[in-house]
Amino acid sequence: MTIPMSEFAKAADAAVDAKPLELAVVLPTYNERKNIATMVERLETALAGIAWEAIFVDDNSPDGTSDEARRLALENPRVRCIQRIGRRGLASATIEGMCSTAAPVVAVMDADHQHDPALLPGMLAAVASGQYDLAYASRFAEGASTEAWGRPDRVKASGFANRLANRVTGVELTDPMSGFFALRTEALRADAHRLSGVGFKILLDILATVETPLRVKEFPLNFAARAEGESKLDRTVVFEFLVGLYDKWLGRFIPTRFALFGTVGALGAVLHMTVLAMVLHLFGAKFALSHYPKETAFIVAQTLAAMTAMSFNFVLNNELTYADKRLRGFVPIARGWAKFTATCAFGMLANIGVSTALVRVGFHPYPSAIVGIVLASVWNFALSSKFVWGKYGA
Repeated sequence: MTIPMSEFAKAADAAVDAKPLELAVVLPTYNERKNIATMVERLETALAGIAWEAIFVDDNSPDGTSDEARRLALENPRVRCIQRIGRRGLASATIEGMCSTAAPVVAVMDADHQHDPALLPGMLAAVASGQYDLAYASRFAEGASTEAWGRPDRVKASGFANRLANRVTGVELTDPMSGFFALRTEALRADAHRLSGVGFKILLDILATVETPLRVKEFPLNFAARAEGESKLDRTVVFEFLVGLYDKWLGRFIPTRFALFGTVGALGAVLHMTVLAMVLHLFGAKFALSHYPKETAFIVAQTLAAMTAMSFNFVLNNELTYADKRLRGFVPIARGWAKFTATCAFGMLANIGVSTALVRVGFHPYPSAIVGIVLASVWNFALSSKFVWGKYGA
């Protein structure tokens, strides 16, 4: 069956055939179905006379964003879609999209209409001229505005994040947290294997990764309010920003994911010790006066503390450590908790067994508990990464 093409699509196809591809525009999306068609229309207007393609990289949006992008692709050969299954994250989605194009210059922008595509021709010209390695749109450059955004709280937060980002990258930009920029694709591919893909600001990742300082051209941006859909930045945005900074500072020494898991584990250890102390205080004397062995109170307290800390760790790891693979909904979360509990069961038994053995030979209960926690943590990380949030996850 042949699908009839509109006159507009035929003209677009002819334009693509007549001129080599010059620019790829990568648009990471999540629940952006209502924005896709109007964004393509704006790109058509802004990039008239330029051979371009739009690559929508969608993290399997439940609202059918990928289906909408594919529908448009049937009529417009400039539109492409990458639907990612089982993984999430703005930075990693952007890297995949940028590496998927053959265009000599690639631009990144949001699909929610906060970024003005009218800036793209100037950004393309700046990079293609060879005078600049990167062009980006700044919300805080002279002539820019955030008034239409209507979020003064976000403006202040962005200002603080920009100052911190400049310290990390060593590059003085007015808006290093910008999500609207363009660079030569070959430059991106050369360092793609060194990019962390962690967090949500890929420009910060690029600036902090490249060894040779980039020549940067700045364009003032009138930052608009989003048109439709929901923000891609959730309540973990500050956490992900700090994770990105950590990855650039210490990620080469201690893997970021393991560091996050360990940090959550440390918080869980504090909770563990708190519950242990409470139970020993409340029930220790009662057990001491009974006919049970003296270590029974410790076994009960250690078991309750371990179960409480394990549940606490699951919640935080799901929200933070594995935010890009976060389990959502009651059933997936319940199933994930059950798998987390099962995979950590042997670690918990080793925790209880080793710490109890140390108590029996005369060690103090608290240091014994810490030894058990450390022993169990490596096991928990290895199996939960695979069976809860990994290939065999919920």
